Amino acid sequence: MSRTWAYLSNYLIYSSMAVYTLSFFAHALETAWAVKIPDAKSGKTLDYKRTEKVARIATAMMILGFLLLFAGVIARGVSAGRVPWGNMYEFSITGALAFSGAYLGALRKYDLRWLGLLVSTAVLLTLGTAVAVLYRPSAPLVPALKSTWLVIHVSAAIISGGVFLLANAVAAAYLYLDSMEAKGERTAWAKRLPSLEYLDQLSYRLVAFVFPLWTFAVIAGAIWAESAWGRYWGWDPKETWAFITWVAYAAYLHARVTIGWRGRRAAWLCLFAGSTFLFNYVYVNIWGTGKHTYSGL
Repeated sequence: MSRTWAYLSNYLIYSSMAVYTLSFFAHALETAWAVKIPDAKSGKTLDYKRTEKVARIATAMMILGFLLLFAGVIARGVSAGRVPWGNMYEFSITGALAFSGAYLGALRKYDLRWLGLLVSTAVLLTLGTAVAVLYRPSAPLVPALKSTWLVIHVSAAIISGGVFLLANAVAAAYLYLDSMEAKGERTAWAKRLPSLEYLDQLSYRLVAFVFPLWTFAVIAGAIWAESAWGRYWGWDPKETWAFITWVAYAAYLHARVTIGWRGRRAAWLCLFAGSTFLFNYVYVNIWGTGKHTYSGL
């Protein structure tokens, strides 16, 4: 039975990759061929109507890919008889799920469809690496991971990571558009994107929204460490980089609230904070040493 669920998980993840690929091509088509056309009745200019249907298809494929990936992650957990966060393969597929979920969740309130091409690309790269390089068969957890804190700590960290990375994508878009405007007028395609002020505020709101959850994840990890190893904090590489990420995002929020950092400086600081998270997720998990090496390959 567990093998059947494992195969089902693989098929669902492969299917999600196929659907995310369709979303990627639809977003690419929308980006490349969007044009402005006049409305014959009102005489006003309508924005990019010729690719509106393609854009809707791209978003629909993103949602379907998310649902298939969600089902694949659940099936992986059922096949192993535990939560699917025991190794880097499982972290990666769940991280891709969190990132695309953060995008789709924010899309309900904010105009972020223009980020769809970047999100679908990042998700496909993550899933492709997970399937081709990081895949491991379903297996029981090592003793140190057999704890309720695995669900609490890791779920909080994964959700936080998805929102942090979305905020960093917005910050990167800000820097790209800011550089373009510094050289002159935006290109025709870039004129479709929101104003710099909008992007700056959105990045801040995303970080401010999820930072308390990341704080909780760090504290929960310390409590779990005391339960598993008899100490709350030991400056293990993964613990250290989790704390560095916390400090970096705290500095970002502090700089905005107390000394009024906005725009370019804030965006660079946001990207720096995100880079510490990615370093912890990729390098420390795979090549790092310490008590968290069981979460690597």
